[in-house]
Amino acid sequence: MVLLSGPNLGGNEWKYVKECIDTEWVSSVGSYVTKFEEMLAEQAGTKYAVATSSGTTALHTCLHLSGIGRNDYVIVPNVTFIASLNSIKYTNADPILMDIDADTWQMDLNLLESFLSEKCYVKDETLYLKDNDRRIPAIMPVHVLGNMCDMNELMRICKKYHLLVIEDSTEALGTQLNGKHSGSFGKMGCFSFNGNKLITTGGGGMIVTDDEKIAQHAKHITTQAKSDRMEYIHDEIGFNYRLTNVAAAMGVGQMEQLDKFLQAKQKMKSYYMNHLEGVGDIQFQQVPEGVEPNWWLFTIKTTKMRQLLEALNSEKLQARPFWVPMNQLVMFKNDLYYNHSDVSNRVYRDCISIPCSTNITEEQMNRVVNVIKSKY
Repeated sequence: MVLLSGPNLGGNEWKYVKECIDTEWVSSVGSYVTKFEEMLAEQAGTKYAVATSSGTTALHTCLHLSGIGRNDYVIVPNVTFIASLNSIKYTNADPILMDIDADTWQMDLNLLESFLSEKCYVKDETLYLKDNDRRIPAIMPVHVLGNMCDMNELMRICKKYHLLVIEDSTEALGTQLNGKHSGSFGKMGCFSFNGNKLITTGGGGMIVTDDEKIAQHAKHITTQAKSDRMEYIHDEIGFNYRLTNVAAAMGVGQMEQLDKFLQAKQKMKSYYMNHLEGVGDIQFQQVPEGVEPNWWLFTIKTTKMRQLLEALNSEKLQARPFWVPMNQLVMFKNDLYYNHSDVSNRVYRDCISIPCSTNITEEQMNRVVNVIKSKY
């Protein structure tokens, strides 16, 4: 099977993991955790980074530290991986689902501003929904597939309406807008290192921020809020959310290869675009001006999505449909979904992600292209 987005473990990962095992520093304390955090902060262009057990726990921690709670709303795109919404529900808050742009597949900023101006009001520098006077303290933009909306415009809108920005950058390590890295626009940003991400620690996440107090509190609360080095004294409800040293060792080995991985993604993107341009009704995800995506999952849009899905997988070329829009899942069907023409459903219906690992070969990409072309 040619994987959709498999791990690429060709560096110093085993050497560093073996060192952890040999020295028995395998739990959530160790030099590799610190090193991994330093490397992520440098990559993201932020002052601080805090390693967590997953991207989901990173998002939950950020929401918790922001005081998000029962009866609050958090605005989030309707097309995202479910972890974004799960993290909101963990705080007992509810999502407001925002439809996406038809070309970039990111949150529709024109629709967002329309919603904020027509459906909300600001009182004492706090945003509320007119229908029920419930607070909307935060927004979670998701950099879907490693692309990015115009974050400068989003930040302008959020400043106007007093919205805290927590970036779900879990798919966007290496993605930049005019040289500024994803995750560094908002108050906090989150990354994921799941097995199918650009770099992997098997499972893991990271919070990045320029706020020292937030970073310190995040590190404290993700280690069960233990406040005494000797005694088992805990000063608040905490979480067992820290990344282990052995996983971080793997992450350090992966980070050393990040530039190579990003170059491989660019090569993969160019190959597919060159060979699939003009084939049938295939369309590519559009990239806003100034954005340099990491092309995490290469995804095409076509009315033959279902035929391609079956054909590719039958040839052991792993392909996947887009995520089901959140408003169509049973847990979220009663949550507020703001849209004018339900772009989310059209994108879901017609989009397919095709094999694009950082170590995919030209021969494998040629196989993918030939199967796709055979259906038109």
